[in-house]
Amino acid sequence: MLVKTYGSAVYGVDAITITVEVNVMKGKNYFIVGLPDNAIKESLQRVESALKTNGFLMPRIKLLVNLAPANIRKSGSAFDLPIAIGILAASGQVKNVDALKKLLIMGELNLDGSILPVKGALPMAIQARKEQFKGFVVPKPNGYEAALVNTLSVYPVSHIRELVEFLDGKMEILALKSDPRHDFFSSQFDFDIDFRDVRGQQNIKRALEIAAAGAHNAILIGPPGSGKTMLAKRLPTILPPLNLQEALETTKIYSVAGKLPSGATLIARRPFRSPHHTISDMALVGGGGIPQPGEISLAHNGVLFLDELPEFKRTVLEVMRQPMEERKVNISRAKMTIDFPASFMLLASMNPCPCGFYNHPERECSCAPGAVQKYLNKISGPLLDRIDLHVEVTPVGFAELSSGNTEEPSELIRERVMCAGKKQAERFRDHPGIYANAQMDSGLLKKICVLNSAGTALLRTAMERLSLSARAFDRILKVSRTIADLACSDEIKTEHLAEAIQYRNLDRESWAG
Repeated sequence: MLVKTYGSAVYGVDAITITVEVNVMKGKNYFIVGLPDNAIKESLQRVESALKTNGFLMPRIKLLVNLAPANIRKSGSAFDLPIAIGILAASGQVKNVDALKKLLIMGELNLDGSILPVKGALPMAIQARKEQFKGFVVPKPNGYEAALVNTLSVYPVSHIRELVEFLDGKMEILALKSDPRHDFFSSQFDFDIDFRDVRGQQNIKRALEIAAAGAHNAILIGPPGSGKTMLAKRLPTILPPLNLQEALETTKIYSVAGKLPSGATLIARRPFRSPHHTISDMALVGGGGIPQPGEISLAHNGVLFLDELPEFKRTVLEVMRQPMEERKVNISRAKMTIDFPASFMLLASMNPCPCGFYNHPERECSCAPGAVQKYLNKISGPLLDRIDLHVEVTPVGFAELSSGNTEEPSELIRERVMCAGKKQAERFRDHPGIYANAQMDSGLLKKICVLNSAGTALLRTAMERLSLSARAFDRILKVSRTIADLACSDEIKTEHLAEAIQYRNLDRESWAG
């Protein structure tokens, strides 16, 4: 008897429906065809143990399993459950074969028949709804993740016997109900850290506020112990909250990567990823035989923090250049090309020199002549060109640390950032794909960042006297536009321009002289 069940395979952040055809016929041996990987080829051993342990029979004649379409590579152990149900139906042990036509089934089997969670349940559920399946059978830990998709009945199961009895009408499994909107909006601002925890450093807080308001990349340069990492970790607390579309995009990526915790629904807060400096190229941008998202995709709609930037391998930093411009990463293999979204805000930190005390107000730098420039040269010009704000961090003195002054909380800073964000949303409403000042191209820059005569004179003087490089020009204009937005000003004034100029420290030819 030939029976069809339906599963799903994830490629990138999208899913493709896979038809699992099972035929029991005369002959000997078991076969799985349709470009399965080793994990799928081994599934028959797991399936046989699960069936026999629970009192079902494994056919002793020829068994052929085909995964269609046969020209697409399939991988992983998530096809165990649809294969097992197909075998039971083809051998007459599941009576209600018609019910299988309306269900998508996914799950990995243990040898005792219990069902383990799978990666990518959310994109699978989205595809199931698109193809008008009536229900989606998922492992219990993936239930709430799949239930984010409305109008699709999600049936969470924890054991193969439950599913067999459900299909034959002997047991009722209630479709999971989820209210992701309530959970999403109620937990958007649940942060364990706050900017009020940071004593002093008002100029750094101001720079991070500007970065958050205009989606500008930033780098913090300062000696060890000056608070660079502490400040960076608090950046997500002042970013505008995710909207539902952004939350769904981010949740899909984490679902595909298998990083959603059990019972999770929509990701409510912007991601903050901080990989170690020993990370490989592939781990940062994504890859593998079946490509998986890397750190830059896991930081999509959030912050990628690279602590001790010069310690990262040069090749690792260079592979970020194209994704930073295009806000996606394209991974090509011989048989497939996959795009992962990568619209992130880069925040980096570094010491100013190998010893860490160049430009320190109290301690003397012990580095050899030329060591500072050599240290900075570890960061390529093209990468530095994509960083809008260069911020010097100085240590906080005892007086500030011991003062009882109340610092400004993240909530108040976030309100100003959101106000500036609304101005930008209105400004770029006719420009799809652009939502922040940092993303303006040269054409928009000329149209939007118009300077008056005083501003033009100030910028010319700054370029000449501070020996600013040519790459600083556009960045200064973009940052000054964001500063004007924070000040609720329609035009860029000289004070906005002057503040933007001070954030180009590494472009000064005399900085590491």
